[in-house]
Amino acid sequence: MSADTKIEWCDATWSPWLGCTKIAPACDHCYAASWAKRTGSPELWAGERRRTSTDYWKRPLKWNREAEKAGTRKSVFPSLCDPFDNQVPNEWRRDFFDLIEATPHLLWLLLTKRPQNILRMVPLDWLHSWPENVWPGTTVEDRKRAGRNLWELAQVHSRVRFMSAEPLLEGFDLTAIENPHGETFNALTGFVNDDIGWVQAIDWVICGGESGPNARPMHPDWARDLRDQCAEHRVPFFFKQHGEWIGVPDLRHLPGGSGPGIGAFDHCEYDQEHEAVRIGKARAGRLLDGVEHSAVPDVLARAAA
Repeated sequence: MSADTKIEWCDATWSPWLGCTKIAPACDHCYAASWAKRTGSPELWAGERRRTSTDYWKRPLKWNREAEKAGTRKSVFPSLCDPFDNQVPNEWRRDFFDLIEATPHLLWLLLTKRPQNILRMVPLDWLHSWPENVWPGTTVEDRKRAGRNLWELAQVHSRVRFMSAEPLLEGFDLTAIENPHGETFNALTGFVNDDIGWVQAIDWVICGGESGPNARPMHPDWARDLRDQCAEHRVPFFFKQHGEWIGVPDLRHLPGGSGPGIGAFDHCEYDQEHEAVRIGKARAGRLLDGVEHSAVPDVLARAAA
Protein backbone atom coordinates (compact mmCIF):
# COMPACT_ATOMS: atom_id res chain seq x y z
CA MET A 1 0.00 0.00 0.00
CA SER A 2 0.98 3.62 -0.47
CA ALA A 3 2.91 5.59 2.14
CA ASP A 4 0.04 8.11 2.05
CA THR A 5 -1.75 6.20 4.83
CA LYS A 6 -1.28 3.44 7.37
CA ILE A 7 -4.81 2.13 6.74
CA GLU A 8 -4.26 -1.24 5.11
CA TRP A 9 -7.32 -1.32 2.85
CA CYS A 10 -6.75 1.94 0.94
CA ASP A 11 -3.88 3.77 -0.76
CA ALA A 12 -4.46 7.24 0.63
CA THR A 13 -6.67 9.30 2.91
CA TRP A 14 -8.09 12.72 2.05
CA SER A 15 -11.02 14.58 3.56
CA PRO A 16 -13.05 17.42 1.97
CA TRP A 17 -13.92 18.71 5.45
CA LEU A 18 -13.08 17.86 9.05
CA GLY A 19 -15.47 16.90 11.81
CA CYS A 20 -18.34 14.57 12.59
CA THR A 21 -20.82 13.67 15.34
CA LYS A 22 -20.84 10.45 17.32
CA ILE A 23 -24.05 8.56 16.49
CA ALA A 24 -23.39 4.86 17.17
CA PRO A 25 -21.51 2.51 19.51
CA ALA A 26 -18.67 2.28 16.98
CA CYS A 27 -18.10 6.01 17.53
CA ASP A 28 -17.48 5.74 21.27
CA HIS A 29 -13.68 5.75 20.96
CA CYS A 30 -13.38 7.41 17.56
CA TYR A 31 -9.76 7.83 16.46
CA ALA A 32 -10.63 10.97 14.52
CA ALA A 33 -12.25 12.59 17.56
CA SER A 34 -9.12 11.78 19.54
CA TRP A 35 -7.02 13.30 16.77
CA ALA A 36 -9.10 16.49 16.87
CA LYS A 37 -8.67 16.74 20.64
CA ARG A 38 -4.90 16.21 20.40
CA THR A 39 -4.57 18.90 17.74
CA GLY A 40 -6.58 21.45 19.70
CA SER A 41 -9.84 21.25 17.72
CA PRO A 42 -12.29 19.28 19.90
CA GLU A 43 -15.13 21.46 18.56
CA LEU A 44 -14.95 19.48 15.29
CA TRP A 45 -16.58 16.55 17.09
CA ALA A 46 -18.93 18.79 19.07
CA GLY A 47 -21.06 20.18 16.24
CA GLU A 48 -18.63 22.22 14.14
CA ARG A 49 -17.28 21.36 10.69
CA ARG A 50 -14.28 22.84 8.91
CA ARG A 51 -13.67 22.73 5.17
CA THR A 52 -10.11 21.83 4.19
CA SER A 53 -7.90 24.30 2.33
CA THR A 54 -7.86 25.17 -1.35
CA ASP A 55 -4.30 23.87 -1.72
CA TYR A 56 -5.29 20.61 -0.02
CA TRP A 57 -8.13 20.21 -2.52
CA LYS A 58 -5.55 20.18 -5.33
CA ARG A 59 -3.98 16.99 -3.99
CA PRO A 60 -6.54 14.54 -5.48
CA LEU A 61 -6.15 16.23 -8.87
CA LYS A 62 -2.41 15.58 -8.67
CA TRP A 63 -2.99 11.96 -7.65
CA ASN A 64 -5.40 11.56 -10.55
CA ARG A 65 -2.82 12.80 -13.07
CA GLU A 66 -0.21 10.47 -11.61
CA ALA A 67 -2.56 7.49 -11.66
CA GLU A 68 -3.58 8.21 -15.25
CA LYS A 69 0.07 8.40 -16.32
CA ALA A 70 0.89 5.15 -14.51
CA GLY A 71 -2.20 3.38 -15.82
CA THR A 72 -3.41 2.54 -12.31
CA ARG A 73 -6.22 3.58 -10.00
CA LYS A 74 -5.44 4.93 -6.52
CA SER A 75 -7.98 4.25 -3.76
CA VAL A 76 -8.83 7.17 -1.48
CA PHE A 77 -10.73 7.13 1.82
CA PRO A 78 -12.11 10.33 3.47
CA SER A 79 -10.98 9.37 6.99
CA LEU A 80 -11.72 12.50 9.03
CA CYS A 81 -15.34 13.07 8.08
CA ASP A 82 -18.52 11.33 6.98
CA PRO A 83 -19.30 12.07 3.30
CA PHE A 84 -23.03 11.84 4.04
CA ASP A 85 -23.08 13.93 7.19
CA ASN A 86 -26.28 16.01 7.23
CA GLN A 87 -24.59 18.73 9.31
CA VAL A 88 -22.37 19.70 6.37
CA PRO A 89 -23.37 22.54 4.00
CA ASN A 90 -24.77 21.18 0.73
CA GLU A 91 -22.41 23.32 -1.33
CA TRP A 92 -19.39 21.62 0.27
CA ARG A 93 -20.75 18.23 -0.71
CA ARG A 94 -21.55 19.40 -4.25
CA ASP A 95 -17.96 20.58 -4.62
CA PHE A 96 -16.75 17.23 -3.31
CA PHE A 97 -18.84 15.26 -5.79
CA ASP A 98 -17.61 17.53 -8.60
CA LEU A 99 -14.05 16.68 -7.53
CA ILE A 100 -14.88 12.97 -7.58
CA GLU A 101 -16.20 13.27 -11.13
CA ALA A 102 -13.04 15.16 -12.12
CA THR A 103 -10.79 12.36 -10.82
CA PRO A 104 -11.85 9.16 -12.65
CA HIS A 105 -8.48 7.52 -11.98
CA LEU A 106 -9.07 7.64 -8.24
CA LEU A 107 -11.29 5.09 -6.54
CA TRP A 108 -13.29 6.84 -3.83
CA LEU A 109 -14.18 4.64 -0.85
CA LEU A 110 -17.05 6.56 0.77
CA LEU A 111 -17.52 4.94 4.18
CA THR A 112 -20.46 6.27 6.17
CA LYS A 113 -22.39 5.62 9.37
CA ARG A 114 -25.36 7.33 7.72
CA PRO A 115 -26.20 5.15 4.69
CA GLN A 116 -29.82 6.33 4.82
CA ASN A 117 -28.56 9.65 3.44
CA ILE A 118 -26.72 8.30 0.40
CA LEU A 119 -29.49 8.30 -2.19
CA ARG A 120 -30.88 11.68 -1.20
CA MET A 121 -27.48 13.40 -1.15
CA VAL A 122 -25.71 12.18 -4.30
CA PRO A 123 -26.19 13.99 -7.64
CA LEU A 124 -29.35 12.95 -9.47
CA ASP A 125 -27.42 11.57 -12.43
CA TRP A 126 -25.64 9.13 -10.11
CA LEU A 127 -28.99 7.48 -9.43
CA HIS A 128 -29.29 6.65 -13.14
CA SER A 129 -25.64 5.79 -13.77
CA TRP A 130 -23.49 5.37 -10.68
CA PRO A 131 -19.83 6.38 -11.25
CA GLU A 132 -17.54 3.35 -11.45
CA ASN A 133 -14.94 5.07 -9.28
CA VAL A 134 -17.27 5.50 -6.28
CA TRP A 135 -17.74 2.63 -3.83
CA PRO A 136 -20.14 3.38 -0.96
CA GLY A 137 -19.65 1.52 2.30
CA THR A 138 -21.08 1.51 5.79
CA THR A 139 -19.88 0.71 9.29
CA VAL A 140 -21.48 -2.33 10.92
CA GLU A 141 -20.39 -3.04 14.48
CA ASP A 142 -23.28 -5.18 15.77
CA ARG A 143 -26.55 -6.88 14.77
CA LYS A 144 -28.65 -3.74 15.15
CA ARG A 145 -26.45 -1.68 12.84
CA ALA A 146 -26.27 -4.62 10.42
CA GLY A 147 -30.04 -4.69 10.04
CA ARG A 148 -30.37 -0.98 9.46
CA ASN A 149 -27.16 0.04 7.69
CA LEU A 150 -26.78 -2.91 5.33
CA TRP A 151 -30.42 -2.61 4.27
CA GLU A 152 -29.94 1.06 3.40
CA LEU A 153 -26.72 0.31 1.53
CA ALA A 154 -28.46 -2.50 -0.35
CA GLN A 155 -30.63 0.11 -2.08
CA VAL A 156 -27.59 1.68 -3.78
CA HIS A 157 -26.91 0.43 -7.32
CA SER A 158 -23.16 1.02 -7.37
CA ARG A 159 -20.53 -1.25 -8.88
CA VAL A 160 -19.30 -2.29 -5.43
CA ARG A 161 -20.77 -1.91 -1.93
CA PHE A 162 -18.65 -2.65 1.13
CA MET A 163 -19.00 -2.89 4.89
CA SER A 164 -16.48 -2.15 7.61
CA ALA A 165 -17.01 -4.23 10.73
CA GLU A 166 -14.49 -2.21 12.72
CA PRO A 167 -14.66 -2.06 15.61
CA LEU A 168 -16.46 -5.39 15.63
CA LEU A 169 -18.40 -5.38 18.90
CA GLU A 170 -20.65 -8.41 18.45
CA GLY A 171 -20.94 -11.52 16.34
CA PHE A 172 -23.69 -11.70 13.71
CA ASP A 173 -24.78 -13.69 10.69
CA LEU A 174 -24.66 -11.74 7.43
CA THR A 175 -26.82 -14.38 5.74
CA ALA A 176 -29.78 -13.78 8.07
CA ILE A 177 -30.09 -10.07 8.81
CA GLU A 178 -33.42 -8.60 9.93
CA ASN A 179 -34.16 -5.30 8.19
CA PRO A 180 -36.18 -2.45 9.77
CA HIS A 181 -39.37 -3.93 8.25
CA GLY A 182 -38.96 -7.27 10.03
CA GLU A 183 -37.89 -9.09 6.84
CA THR A 184 -34.86 -11.36 6.76
CA PHE A 185 -32.28 -10.82 4.04
CA ASN A 186 -28.93 -12.30 3.09
CA ALA A 187 -26.48 -9.41 2.80
CA LEU A 188 -24.00 -11.59 0.87
CA THR A 189 -26.47 -12.64 -1.86
CA GLY A 190 -29.17 -9.98 -1.70
CA PHE A 191 -31.99 -12.49 -1.27
CA VAL A 192 -34.92 -11.37 0.89
CA ASN A 193 -37.26 -13.71 2.77
CA ASP A 194 -35.71 -16.89 1.38
CA ASP A 195 -35.41 -15.80 -2.25
CA ILE A 196 -38.69 -13.87 -2.48
CA GLY A 197 -37.36 -10.61 -3.91
CA TRP A 198 -33.80 -9.33 -3.73
CA VAL A 199 -31.64 -6.27 -3.12
CA GLN A 200 -28.02 -5.36 -3.84
CA ALA A 201 -25.52 -7.60 -2.03
CA ILE A 202 -22.38 -6.61 -0.15
CA ASP A 203 -19.29 -7.09 -2.33
CA TRP A 204 -16.51 -6.64 0.21
CA VAL A 205 -16.23 -7.18 3.97
CA ILE A 206 -13.57 -5.46 6.08
CA CYS A 207 -13.26 -6.61 9.68
CA GLY A 208 -11.15 -5.55 12.64
CA GLY A 209 -10.86 -5.09 16.38
CA GLU A 210 -10.61 -1.76 18.14
CA SER A 211 -7.39 0.11 18.90
CA GLY A 212 -6.60 2.93 21.29
CA PRO A 213 -6.38 3.29 25.07
CA ASN A 214 -10.04 2.42 25.72
CA ALA A 215 -10.32 -0.34 23.12
CA ARG A 216 -12.97 -2.98 23.62
CA PRO A 217 -11.98 -6.63 23.04
CA MET A 218 -13.17 -8.49 19.96
CA HIS A 219 -13.92 -12.17 20.46
CA PRO A 220 -11.86 -13.96 17.78
CA ASP A 221 -14.82 -16.19 16.87
CA TRP A 222 -16.76 -13.13 15.67
CA ALA A 223 -14.09 -12.47 13.06
CA ARG A 224 -13.82 -16.16 12.16
CA ASP A 225 -17.58 -16.35 11.58
CA LEU A 226 -17.47 -13.40 9.15
CA ARG A 227 -14.45 -14.93 7.40
CA ASP A 228 -16.26 -18.24 6.95
CA GLN A 229 -19.50 -16.63 5.78
CA CYS A 230 -17.57 -14.66 3.15
CA ALA A 231 -15.67 -17.75 2.03
CA GLU A 232 -18.90 -19.71 1.56
CA HIS A 233 -20.39 -16.98 -0.61
CA ARG A 234 -17.13 -16.01 -2.36
CA VAL A 235 -17.15 -12.46 -1.03
CA PRO A 236 -13.68 -10.88 -0.50
CA PHE A 237 -12.75 -10.70 3.19
CA PHE A 238 -10.15 -8.27 4.57
CA PHE A 239 -9.01 -8.74 8.15
CA LYS A 240 -7.51 -5.40 9.12
CA GLN A 241 -6.35 -6.09 12.67
CA HIS A 242 -7.02 -7.76 16.00
CA GLY A 243 -6.69 -4.35 17.66
CA GLU A 244 -5.33 -3.88 21.15
CA TRP A 245 -6.59 -7.33 22.18
CA ILE A 246 -6.00 -10.76 20.69
CA GLY A 247 -7.75 -14.06 21.28
CA VAL A 248 -5.74 -16.41 23.48
CA PRO A 249 -5.66 -19.21 20.84
CA ASP A 250 -4.13 -16.75 18.37
CA LEU A 251 -1.12 -16.16 20.60
CA ARG A 252 0.46 -19.33 19.30
CA HIS A 253 0.88 -17.67 15.90
CA LEU A 254 2.86 -14.76 17.34
CA PRO A 255 6.60 -14.58 18.11
CA GLY A 256 6.93 -15.56 21.76
CA GLY A 257 3.55 -17.28 21.92
CA SER A 258 3.54 -20.87 23.09
CA GLY A 259 1.28 -23.86 23.53
CA PRO A 260 -2.18 -23.72 25.07
CA GLY A 261 -1.20 -21.18 27.73
CA ILE A 262 -0.49 -17.47 27.53
CA GLY A 263 3.24 -18.08 27.86
CA ALA A 264 5.34 -14.98 27.25
CA PHE A 265 2.23 -12.81 27.52
CA ASP A 266 1.32 -13.74 31.11
CA HIS A 267 1.81 -10.17 32.25
CA CYS A 268 -0.93 -8.84 29.95
CA GLU A 269 -4.46 -7.85 30.92
CA TYR A 270 -6.89 -10.73 30.40
CA ASP A 271 -10.58 -10.53 29.48
CA GLN A 272 -12.26 -13.80 30.38
CA GLU A 273 -15.54 -13.09 28.56
CA HIS A 274 -13.80 -12.55 25.22
CA GLU A 275 -10.98 -15.04 25.85
CA ALA A 276 -8.52 -12.32 24.94
CA VAL A 277 -5.41 -10.61 26.28
CA ARG A 278 -4.31 -7.04 25.72
CA ILE A 279 -0.90 -6.94 24.05
CA GLY A 280 -1.22 -3.85 21.82
CA LYS A 281 -2.20 -3.38 18.18
CA ALA A 282 1.31 -3.75 16.75
CA ARG A 283 2.04 -7.03 18.54
CA ALA A 284 -1.42 -8.46 17.89
CA GLY A 285 -1.00 -7.90 14.16
CA ARG A 286 -3.26 -9.00 11.31
CA LEU A 287 -3.03 -12.79 11.24
CA LEU A 288 -6.24 -14.72 11.86
CA ASP A 289 -5.47 -18.36 12.63
CA GLY A 290 -2.00 -17.71 11.27
CA VAL A 291 -3.27 -16.41 7.91
CA GLU A 292 -3.31 -12.87 6.52
CA HIS A 293 -6.61 -12.06 4.85
CA SER A 294 -6.26 -9.15 2.41
CA ALA A 295 -8.83 -9.97 -0.25
CA VAL A 296 -10.30 -7.09 -2.26
CA PRO A 297 -12.90 -7.01 -5.05
CA ASP A 298 -11.46 -8.17 -8.34
CA VAL A 299 -11.80 -4.77 -9.99
CA LEU A 300 -9.54 -3.24 -7.33
CA ALA A 301 -7.08 -6.12 -7.53
CA ARG A 302 -6.79 -5.59 -11.30
CA ALA A 303 -6.26 -1.87 -10.84
CA ALA A 304 -3.38 -2.49 -8.43
CA ALA A 305 -1.69 -5.06 -10.64
